[in-house]
Amino acid sequence: MAARTMAAMTDSAPRPRLVLASASPARLGLLRQAGLAPEVIVSGVDEDALTAANPAELAKVLAEAKAAAVAARPEAAGALVVGCDSVLELDGEALGKPADAEEATARWKAMRGRAGVLRTGHCVIDTREGGGRTSTTASTVVRFGEPTDAEVAAYVASGEPLHVAGAFTLDGRSAPFVEGIEGDHGNVIGLSMPTLRALLAELDVAITDLWA
Repeated sequence: MAARTMAAMTDSAPRPRLVLASASPARLGLLRQAGLAPEVIVSGVDEDALTAANPAELAKVLAEAKAAAVAARPEAAGALVVGCDSVLELDGEALGKPADAEEATARWKAMRGRAGVLRTGHCVIDTREGGGRTSTTASTVVRFGEPTDAEVAAYVASGEPLHVAGAFTLDGRSAPFVEGIEGDHGNVIGLSMPTLRALLAELDVAITDLWA
């Protein structure tokens, strides 16, 4: 019995390395909360240089570019690389991080009392021998409240909206200004764990095998 147990431990494959191709602390937090222990390698991709036919496709293109840039680095060899990027679709336009406080203020005045769709592109590249790659976009409807001009000004002054897609986030100071969502809340924060699980499964990787 003991011999068989020791043999099983010896034969078991080591846990695959997981690399997050993003500097986002929110995405890192979501992965850690789900029991994963990713390394972080920032892609350095110029997001403004990429275009696509629509916001959903743009989110996926950005995620693919980030994952591919990191997967090509020697330090990512043998790892599963996850790339993500988010945009808010409003009136058919893809809204990323606002350029400055003036733009963030204008965004919020345009969004309040309305609904938009948060699109997050997800891409997973398996850099191990024989590995593959897969990608998709997850979407969540976000219903915004109606913060006053004073509340918008205070929020913009906090600096938070300048660092997040769509100038808002569910896990920060703007949470009181979001009345509800339809879909995965993690997707709005920056990474959909159910979507990641599905993409890993396409590459024959069980997410439970990545648990730390």
